[in-house]
Order: sequence, then structure tokens, then C-alpha cells
Amino acid sequence: MATINPIFRPLLLRIRHAASLHVPRRRLLRAAWLLVLIQPCACNAPVANDETGTVAGGSIESATLAVIVNDADPLSRRIGAYYAQQRHIPEKNLIHVSFAAGRPDMTRGEFEQVMATVNARVPPSVQAYALTWSEPYRVGCMSITTAFAAGYDEAFCARGCKATRPSPYFNTDSRRPHEDYGWRPAMLLAGRRFDDVKALLDRGVAADGTRPRGTGYLVSTSDAARNVRSRFYPGIMLMQSDRFEFELIKTNTVSYRYNVMFYFTGLTRVSGIDTNRFLPGAIADHLTSSGGQLTDSKQMSSLDWLEAGATGSYGTVVEPCAFTQKFPRPDIVIDRYLDGETLLEAYWKSVAWPGQGVFIGEPLAAPFREISSPLQGGEPDSPGAQIRD
Repeated sequence: MATINPIFRPLLLRIRHAASLHVPRRRLLRAAWLLVLIQPCACNAPVANDETGTVAGGSIESATLAVIVNDADPLSRRIGAYYAQQRHIPEKNLIHVSFAAGRPDMTRGEFEQVMATVNARVPPSVQAYALTWSEPYRVGCMSITTAFAAGYDEAFCARGCKATRPSPYFNTDSRRPHEDYGWRPAMLLAGRRFDDVKALLDRGVAADGTRPRGTGYLVSTSDAARNVRSRFYPGIMLMQSDRFEFELIKTNTVSYRYNVMFYFTGLTRVSGIDTNRFLPGAIADHLTSSGGQLTDSKQMSSLDWLEAGATGSYGTVVEPCAFTQKFPRPDIVIDRYLDGETLLEAYWKSVAWPGQGVFIGEPLAAPFREISSPLQGGEPDSPGAQIRD
């Protein structure tokens, strides 16, 4: 009999143990698929296991989300007020700060001043942040969403094609990331105009509990450097086809589709996205170098997905190289979203090395969560190779 690689032994033991307990077939398949996809360069990244996180208790919700408002930015103030009203954010969870707006990056010193204010005001129960602006999207050499989540740390940065600090939240069952890991994952309520952000937020709220019957488009493109996530697509077809419809397509363009719930691809620019109809709560992103440079990208900005109708997207703010660990794992985000997690939770848990990527969208959108689920909170107390051009 062939010798089992020590790397795989814990996973094999988990599969055997799960089988003995009559765990659902999908969970067994997910564990088995990890054996196929695991890479030596990702072996230090944590994976979900029976001992990780706190499954008991509620998910991230209005009462455990803090909204950060930049008082120096009129658009931020307007977004914050509207979102707090729509999601019934408790007043104590509205945190006002002030910093220069209208520029893509913030210095480390500026960020630490802002973060000192946030840390002094954030309620201990808060587990995540919603940031009410599109600029800045970067702090020094790292994304602003990871800076707010974990603090400024150059271990999240990389000069050249190198690994970065992993996320302890990656693919865990944690419902309380701050309590479990000291992290508060963040998402930008981003858009070029207020009407764009308002439409985004309205889609997120409208999505809750709808269990939409759409299609997930897993797009394999001709761009070899940016098509690296396509190796995850067979696992999605294997594990998820019994509960959602997916199409695995080899093309550079998907257009005139009326039922888009998921859209994952890899290109510098993706044409035809505005011809599609995205369902409320839809997730869409493209793997490329600078999609997260929201307002000044030389490629396609991730904001274009939101303007086309998606509710969540992701992009990198500095050159990431073609590491799949620096981008959302489609199989993980889909599985967790279909399991009823919020957009913020499912998306964040799908990125192993998030330091160079920015998350944008409506964080509390949960289209596949049962309205009566115990994960719902109570009523709030008040309203590889470089991939440059």
C-alpha cells in the first residue's frame, strides 16, 4: 500500500470520522476535494475543522456590525446615514472619524490615528466593519479592508511574487471573528455616486432570505495567467450541483443572461457585464492585478461589477502575482453563501491571504439564509507569475 503523505493524514482521518457519524454527503465531498486541491505553498493556511471557531451563536448581523463614517466626506456621511436606516444599525455602532477624502491611499500614520479613534469607540460586541467610502482603498502597501480587520502590518504586503500573512478566519466556521481571532473583517460600501451605492444597499437588503433560483457562471478564459482559479470549478460542479445550477463555460464573455447569481472569471477587463441581469445578492469578480484600485485602475475596476448589478465583488490594490490564495476561492465562497452565511462572512472566509485585496459590497446580504434561522439576530436596540499588463 502506498505511504500516505503526512500532509494528507489529518484530512483522511477527518473524512473517516465524518463518515462514521453519517455526515451529509456534501461535507464528505468537500473534505475529499481538499485532498485534490491542497498545495504545499498553502499548507500553513488554516482550514475548517471541528475545533476551529464558534459555530454556536448568531452570525454577523446589524447588532454586531459597526459602520465607520468619514465626516470629512459628504458622500460617506450620506451613505452611512442611509445604510444605518436600512439595516437598523444601533446608534452606538455608528463610529464617526475624520480624514482627508478623495485620494486612493492613506499613510500608515493617518490610518493609526483613525484606528485609535475607532478602537476607543467600538462596542466590544462588534465583530465586523462597514466602511462608507470608495477612497481610500489602500493603506500604504495593503488594502484598507484588511487594515481595518487586523491592523496595519507589513506582513500583509509583498514586494514581488511572495506569500503574505495568512488569515486565521480563512474557511473556518467562526461566527465571532473578533472574539475568536481578534479580527473584525471589513467591507467597503463603495460606489462612484450615491445613487449607485443606494442601489447596491437596496439589493443587499432585498436579497435576504429569498433563496433565488439563478445560475452560477464559472468562466474559464483564454488568459492563462488570470485563469488560475478554473481548477476549482470541477469541485463546484461536483459538490454544489444538487442545490444550485452552475454552468462551466470556456469563453471570455458572458452576456445577455437574465439570472446571474455567481460570476467568476479571470481577465484584465470583462466585456458585456452590463448586458446581464444580476439577481439581488449576486457575487461577481475577476482575477487580475489591479481590480481593487477602485477609482484609478488601468484595468477594469471592481466597481464595474457593482454598477452592473452585483451585490459583492473583490479586487487587489497592489500587484498580487497569480497566487490563488490572494483571491476568493469560488468553491468556498459559494458553499458558505449557499449555507446561509452573509456576504461578508462567505467572501472573507474564501481568501487565504487577504492583505492585498479589498472587499466591496453590502456585507449583511444573506439570500440563502432562512428568515427564521437562529443565525438571525434579534431586533437592534436602536435604529505565481506577475500578471501586469
